[in-house]
Amino acid sequence: MRTGRPPREELKEIRLRLGITTRDVADFSQKIAESEGNPEFHISNAWLTQVENSDSVPSIFKLYTLSSIYRIKFTDLLRLYGVDLQHLNLHQLESPLPDTHLTNIEVYDSERTVSFPIRFDRSFDIDNTNLLSRMVEIWGEVPIALIQHLDIRHGLYGYIGLEDLTLYPLLRPGSFVQIDPRVRRVQPFPSRTEADRPIYFVELREGYACAWCDLQDGHLLLLPHPLSPCAVRRVAYGTDAEIVGQVCAVAMRLMDPPSAAPDAARLPRRV
Repeated sequence: MRTGRPPREELKEIRLRLGITTRDVADFSQKIAESEGNPEFHISNAWLTQVENSDSVPSIFKLYTLSSIYRIKFTDLLRLYGVDLQHLNLHQLESPLPDTHLTNIEVYDSERTVSFPIRFDRSFDIDNTNLLSRMVEIWGEVPIALIQHLDIRHGLYGYIGLEDLTLYPLLRPGSFVQIDPRVRRVQPFPSRTEADRPIYFVELREGYACAWCDLQDGHLLLLPHPLSPCAVRRVAYGTDAEIVGQVCAVAMRLMDPPSAAPDAARLPRRV
């Protein structure tokens, strides 16, 4: 929606295109304010005139009212003033938290497009490892709504905190995991490799944990990887700990970023 012009000019042009006056906006906004029970939603004739002729920034309440009256998406009005909600996920990734927690990947505007592979080169053998960029023949701008079936918005995801070494090096700090909330009980497993052992995302009183689990006398045991410096944690099952779900997928760096690299002094030494 941004055209390089000041927001005041954009707002005035939208109003004139709709064929309504500043007094019309004031009358419409009064009904919204009464419906919401909040006078902050009201836009006076004098206030709108000032906004259309200055660099004043409307409050969230008045932006909501303008969005309703002008038939403009609220996200578009925010971008008009330099606030793009699509940047939230990027900024969240740039501000990693030390503790493990639930997270989400929100799509705020399904009509916007993203660069996405729309045709793959048929000469490449998909059975062999390769670079995705070399397998794609054509990249195109695809509406986000067309890839909503990937369940990015409604899926349950977790983030492994930069200081969480419970399953290190199997799960590195800074990893994202996808969680299946249908599996909320510890499942028995045969003697297989550690890669086959179920991993659970657990909600605790003080936060979250991602670990192998076992039940013992009404307590949940959070079991770390043998190479992890972390100890086994024993918490009351059902009161101090609840299983959010079983980890079913992981997105993980193969090399730790410098800021997240585990302290060598904290790791167990092999003899």
